[in-house]
Amino acid sequence: MRKTIYLFIAVVCLCSCSARKKTTTVSNRDAKRNNSNIQKANKDAIANYRSYNSLEYIDRFKAIAIQEMNQYGIPASITLAQGLFESGAGNSDLAKYANNHFGIKCTSDWTGKSYYKDDDNVNDCFRVYDNPEDSFRDHSAFLKRKNYAKLFELDKNDYEGWAYGLKKAGYATNPKYPQLLINIIVKYNLDQYDRPEGEIAKIKREDRVLSQINDSIGKPVQDTLSKTPPDDKIYTVKQGDTLYNISKRFGITVDDLKALNSMSDNGIKIGQKLVVVK
Repeated sequence: MRKTIYLFIAVVCLCSCSARKKTTTVSNRDAKRNNSNIQKANKDAIANYRSYNSLEYIDRFKAIAIQEMNQYGIPASITLAQGLFESGAGNSDLAKYANNHFGIKCTSDWTGKSYYKDDDNVNDCFRVYDNPEDSFRDHSAFLKRKNYAKLFELDKNDYEGWAYGLKKAGYATNPKYPQLLINIIVKYNLDQYDRPEGEIAKIKREDRVLSQINDSIGKPVQDTLSKTPPDDKIYTVKQGDTLYNISKRFGITVDDLKALNSMSDNGIKIGQKLVVVK
């Protein structure tokens, strides 16, 4: 039977993305030192960074936006439009130095690295990701909060409903935020990546996601990106490896391997750690 979850939450949003914020005040000196360390740690990626135009950004990230849509029901058009808007098509300092494409700030449950930047306040704390794909994954996880629950009852190709719903739920303070997203979607025809779903599929997807949200109420929010699987579930990529031969070695399909590691393509690199056991 379809579950109905009544979650009426009054949200006060003082930042781009609403949630409980860390209240620690960071001095300019500490913020500068921290940011310098982040940039040094990511120096190779930063040195090889290439800027995107909007069409290149869409082509680069459409696959993971579709993947997240199929898993959670967030329209791919919404995810891409938010990424384009929040990251300046991937060219903002946060995207370049912190792999943060959605302007998601540190919250009380965030245990990962931080990057400091003036926003609503001086030295606001933003999340740092190992790669852009983690940012897209965390965007979906971030929305699986009780104040956004009603959005997951919308059709996964209802981008207008999502645009207005995000604003109403407190995602952004800009009163024009819904129209900004809609204009981007229309301009770049992003709704071509959205997919309708049948009634049965919609009910199953709603029940699964809403149950996850409902189960998390009253529990500490877990940082999904900082969880480390046991060593016996991890394989480190070596020279000559491909996803195909790794999948055969561990008795799973390539698609399962990609799903376990939230990969949007078959590209791997030496030293990369892959989850290889379900």
